Amino acid sequence: MARLLQDPSKFHPSEWATANMMQRVSTESQKSRSECMIAESWRLVDEIEKTTQKTQSDVNKKIEQRREEIKFWKQELDNKLEQIVHETEVLLTSKNRLERALESCKEPLVIAQKCLLYRQRRVGIDLVHDEVEQELVKEAEVLQGIIALLGNTLEQTNEQIRQNRSAKYNLEMDLKDKFTALTIDDYCARLTNDTPDMLYADNAVKIEGNFVSPKDWVDFSNINVEKADKQRNNSLALRALIDGILSQTANDMRKHCEMVNVAFRNRVKEVKDAKHKLETLLAMVMDETASQEKNIAALKKAIADKEGPAKVAQSRLEARSHRPNVELCYDRVQSSLMSEVQEITKNIQRQVEMMKEENLLKDALAQAETELKGLSRRQLSLEEEIKVKENTLYIDEVLCMQMRESVYINNF
Repeated sequence: MARLLQDPSKFHPSEWATANMMQRVSTESQKSRSECMIAESWRLVDEIEKTTQKTQSDVNKKIEQRREEIKFWKQELDNKLEQIVHETEVLLTSKNRLERALESCKEPLVIAQKCLLYRQRRVGIDLVHDEVEQELVKEAEVLQGIIALLGNTLEQTNEQIRQNRSAKYNLEMDLKDKFTALTIDDYCARLTNDTPDMLYADNAVKIEGNFVSPKDWVDFSNINVEKADKQRNNSLALRALIDGILSQTANDMRKHCEMVNVAFRNRVKEVKDAKHKLETLLAMVMDETASQEKNIAALKKAIADKEGPAKVAQSRLEARSHRPNVELCYDRVQSSLMSEVQEITKNIQRQVEMMKEENLLKDALAQAETELKGLSRRQLSLEEEIKVKENTLYIDEVLCMQMRESVYINNF
């Protein structure tokens, strides 16, 4: 009981004072450190705020610069796309002109070839390799060359259209990506610290393996622009070539077509002249044949007239020489006959001359008949030759020239 009532251990007043002083010093030290920490925190917060604002401002500027770069290249790509689309449309028009020109060449070629085939039906001496045939062959060769040239140019045009569309596709894909990138950067530009509903994006800082450098980015669009320019320039040059080819081919076709037509007209005129001359000769031969027939009739009559008196005289003498016995009397008839005999004797030379004349008449008759046969053969020959000319005129003037009237060569 006495122990319980004993006072606990007491501290010395100095210890109490020391303890209080230590509490005060410790508190003041903690307070000082806290104040320093607060000051440092405010300084750090202010520094971080300024750094963050500066960094964000720099990022905003860079975003804006990037947006301007994308807009610039987007505008460049838009311009080149518009140019290549327009150029492709114009080139398609040139392609249509080439196709129409190629189609227009087929009919003149068929007509030229038909004319050559028709002219193979000429007969006789008219089956000649004349100027018309030479010009038709040249025309067919020129048309075949033009068709080959237009075909090659059409293939070249199709390839250029393909190249233009390839450049257009690259521009469109690049523009599509630029539009997407600009949309994203526009969204980024609109974001502020006060934008609601923003979340942290995990792994946003990592660099993907498919990132390209700014230089590669510029080079990519620049290559697309340069390719579009190159194909556009190629297309412009090709269109100029097409215009020249179409103009030249149309002129060449018209020139050769007119040369063939002139040759046809000249040939038809020559054949008509030849036919007219043959018809004149035929009329002359027919007139000469009629004259020769009259001449033969006259010769026959002359021969008959010469034979009559000679036969009568000889027949009378022969008949009276056969009177029988006493009837063989030297009567007046006999006397007259003797006188006639004496006259015949005296004129025997004349009789010989008459015979010679008779022979000459017979020779003339034979010659006339030969000439008549010759005239008949000449008449047949002329008639056949006139038919040959009529056949040639029908082929050239009716079949060929009328068919060629349908050939009309426009500017392609």
